[in-house]
Amino acid sequence: MDTKDPLIVLGTMDFGTRVPQDRAFSILDAFVAGGGGWLDTANCYSFWTDPAGVGGASERVIGAWLKARPGARDTVRIATKVRHNPLVPHAPESAEGLSARAVHAGVEESLARLGVDHVDLLWAHAEDRTVPLEETVGAFGELVAKGVALRIGAANHAAWRVERARSLAREQRVEPWTCLQLRHSLVQPRPLTPVAEGGHRLLTAEDLDLARSEGLAVWSYSSLMWGSYVRADKPLPSTYDHPGTTRVLAVLDDVADELAATRNQVVLAWLMRQGIDPIVGASRVEQIEEALTARRVRLGAEHLARLAGAR
Repeated sequence: MDTKDPLIVLGTMDFGTRVPQDRAFSILDAFVAGGGGWLDTANCYSFWTDPAGVGGASERVIGAWLKARPGARDTVRIATKVRHNPLVPHAPESAEGLSARAVHAGVEESLARLGVDHVDLLWAHAEDRTVPLEETVGAFGELVAKGVALRIGAANHAAWRVERARSLAREQRVEPWTCLQLRHSLVQPRPLTPVAEGGHRLLTAEDLDLARSEGLAVWSYSSLMWGSYVRADKPLPSTYDHPGTTRVLAVLDDVADELAATRNQVVLAWLMRQGIDPIVGASRVEQIEEALTARRVRLGAEHLARLAGAR
């Protein structure tokens, strides 16, 4: 895995839909003021919430913020994704896919909404097995060669597909995927139980093994379980209702008390201690300020051992 210090990434999925633009601007300002540097978005955010039935709202808000904050582009790095944006409004089955044409068109539209000439990281949002992997790899490689994407990665992909794609990139002499994005948190669903959220792929030991062997960056999403660690009105999904969760939450409370931290901060610190960059979605300024403070939480080896034993 990357040897750099892990970072808190600001997830912007709800910007322009559930989070209005003025509040999104305040969150972005607070994130930058607190030393945050990475923004994570996607061209499909959030078509399922937007009355228009297509994505683009999040990227447009970020673009408007960059335009209103001269110099901000020099302080933040932007990651976006292609694959899931519907070509027909309200019809997710019409998603663009990962053909070379779709990848190039998707990125061009993202750049226009963001008002930038490149993104710092471009993700393939999910697999598209209707398209030869060679074609997708070639398209991503072309974008890096053109300077349109500085780095490329795979979200929600099986580890073997990532390594196959990296092998194909070597054969084609193009830039390979060097980043993984998968769902991961301290609590875990019941073993062998699929998560309810469509398209989500959980981080596995195999993914971490690949990342550590090949020096890949790992980003985690749904890291704070949509607020379920700290909000009684947002219980964990039923797939997390098992004895392991009870044990983990008890230890989490003990560790949080010992370190004078919140549950969320301990979870984020736990992820960063593993070299994982957690993506944190925020709908209020105080949420991102709390998350950024997790960088100062010092989990010791004894804390890690207790959390591992509970899991």
